[in-house]
Amino acid sequence: MDESRVRLALADDDVLLREGLASLLERSGFEVVGLAGDAAELMVLVRERQPELVIVDIRMPPDHGTEGLDAARVIREEFPGIGILLLSAHVEVEQAMELLAGGQRVGYLLKNRVTEVADLVDTVHRIAQGASIVDPGLVQELIAARHRDDPLALLTQREREVLALMAEGRSNAGIAHRLWITEGTVEKHVRSIMTRLQLPETEDDHRRVLAVIAFLDSR
Repeated sequence: MDESRVRLALADDDVLLREGLASLLERSGFEVVGLAGDAAELMVLVRERQPELVIVDIRMPPDHGTEGLDAARVIREEFPGIGILLLSAHVEVEQAMELLAGGQRVGYLLKNRVTEVADLVDTVHRIAQGASIVDPGLVQELIAARHRDDPLALLTQREREVLALMAEGRSNAGIAHRLWITEGTVEKHVRSIMTRLQLPETEDDHRRVLAVIAFLDSR
């Protein structure tokens, strides 16, 4: 592929942004084969011109929901070789993850970063060459979401160590020997783990096993 003349299609309902990006990319050595104002126009354009890469806003008319993302999914199914760069004014974690996890030649940028011309040009080139690019803002949100969903996030480092040894099948005495602490201290850590993981004592459940399952699920 001659990366200096990568063929692009661009879809955004904001005409000023659309035309401005097209002009910028043309001046940067790309060939813009067509512009679209909504997802339907984009699909017609892609099927007729088959560009090497598509830049598409996630939210498009008529409802400004996930029309652009839905079109990107169809493009990936019909033309898996076409690179896709998603643009969004907001961090759309759940909506974009399926496509981003789907393989190479895909990227995601927040629109407030599009003003950095050099970064945008570099991102487009890299996606065209097979890379996957994710905006740092999305990465931070994913890390935060994982932290919120992690049942072990509230455990101290020592409690995590105790739980890891529990997962190895060690008794409280065995854990105490391994960590060079008293068995009474281990018992206090175990009680704290059960409380933090919200595992109340019942006749039907073995809390130690449930804690180990939570540990293994989080890995």
